[in-house]
Amino acid sequence: MTTTVHTRRPWILGLISVALLAIALAGLALLGGRTLPERTGPPVEEIAVEHTTLTPGAIELTVRNTGPDAVSIAQIFVNDAYIDFTGPTDPIGRLGSARLRLDYPWQDGQPYKISMLTSTGLVIEHDVPLAVTTPEPNASFFGLMALLGTYVGIVPVVLGMLFLPVMRVAGSRVVRVLLAVTVGLLAFLAWEGASEGFELAGRSGGAFGGTALVVLGAGLAFLGLTAVDQWLRNRRRTAEAAGGAGVRLALMIAIGIGLHNLGEGLAIGSAYAVGELALGAFLVIGFTIQNTTEGLAVVSPLTERRPPLLTLLGLGLIAGAPAIVGAVVGATVNNAELSALLLGVGVGAIIQVIVQIAPSLRESAGRSFDAMALGGIAVGLLVMYSTGLLVAA
Repeated sequence: MTTTVHTRRPWILGLISVALLAIALAGLALLGGRTLPERTGPPVEEIAVEHTTLTPGAIELTVRNTGPDAVSIAQIFVNDAYIDFTGPTDPIGRLGSARLRLDYPWQDGQPYKISMLTSTGLVIEHDVPLAVTTPEPNASFFGLMALLGTYVGIVPVVLGMLFLPVMRVAGSRVVRVLLAVTVGLLAFLAWEGASEGFELAGRSGGAFGGTALVVLGAGLAFLGLTAVDQWLRNRRRTAEAAGGAGVRLALMIAIGIGLHNLGEGLAIGSAYAVGELALGAFLVIGFTIQNTTEGLAVVSPLTERRPPLLTLLGLGLIAGAPAIVGAVVGATVNNAELSALLLGVGVGAIIQVIVQIAPSLRESAGRSFDAMALGGIAVGLLVMYSTGLLVAA
C-alpha cells in the first residue's frame, strides 16, 4: 500500500505543477497585454495567397492574413488594370482567410500580375506565371489521381522487391553493402524532402509557422516511429525465431519510404490541380523510375529470411500506397502549409529509419564502418541523384 502511495505522489505533483503553469500562462495572456502601451504607427498588413483557381471569365484567390493587424482589400488590379471583384465586407482578421472573386476575361497561356490595394494604401502582389483552367475535382479526376499514385508508388516499389530472390544468393557481406546503399538512398530522400518542404513553407506566407512546420513534422514523425520501433522490439522476442527481426527492420524502412512517397503524391496532385499537366506527367515518369530503387531498400533486410508472400505484399503497400493518398490530398486541398508539414513527417521518418539501419553497417569485429559500407552509401546517393535528374525541379 505504501509503495502505491509513493508511486502516485510524483504524478499528482506533476499534474498540479502543470495546472499552475497553465493558469499562470492564461493569466499572462489575458491581463499582460493590457499593461503594455498602445502601439503607434501604421498597421502591419500582410496577405498571403494560398490558392488560385481559374475558371472562364474569373479568377478566384484564397487569401490569408498572416500579419498582426486586420486587413481590408479596397481595390484589385490585374496587369495594372482596375477590375471588379467580390469578397468579404468586413476586414480579414489575423490568421483569417477569405475568397476573392475577380471578374476578368483572362486568356489561356498568358502571365498575370495581380495587385491588391489595402485600405491603408499598401500594395500586395501575386503572380500567375501561366494561366490555365483549373481542373474541376470530380469522381473521374480523383480516379486519375488514385491511378497516378498507384503508378508512382505501388508498381515501382513492388517491381524493385522482385529482386529479393537474386539478393538471397549473396553473402552477408553483400547484404551489409546493400543496407549501406539503402542508407544512401534514404539520406538523399531525406534531403530532397527537406528541401521541398522548406521551399513550400517559404511560399505559404508563414501564417502557421512556415519552415517550423517542416521541423515540427520531422520531430513528431521521428518520436512516433521511435515509439513504434520500441513496441516492435518488445514483440521481437516472441517472433525472432520466425525471422521477426528482419521483418521489423523491413517494416520500418517501408514506413519511412511510404511517408516520403506521400510527399511525392502531394507534388503530383498539386501540379495537376493547378493545371500544370506537363509538369505532372513528368513528375509521374521521374518518380516511377526513382521509386524502383526503393523496393530494393525495403527487401534488403530480408535476404536471410523467407517471409510469407502476404507479408511482402503488405510491405509493398505500406511503402507505395501513401502516394495514392498524397495525390488525392494534393489535388483536393492544395495547401502549401499542409504539404510542408507532411513532407516534414516523411523526413523525420526517414531519419529514424537511418538510425535503425546504421548499427548493421558496422564491422562485426569493431565499431567502425569499412570501406565497402561507405562505398555503398556513396552508391546509394549517386543512384538517387542520377534518377532524381529525371524529375523536374
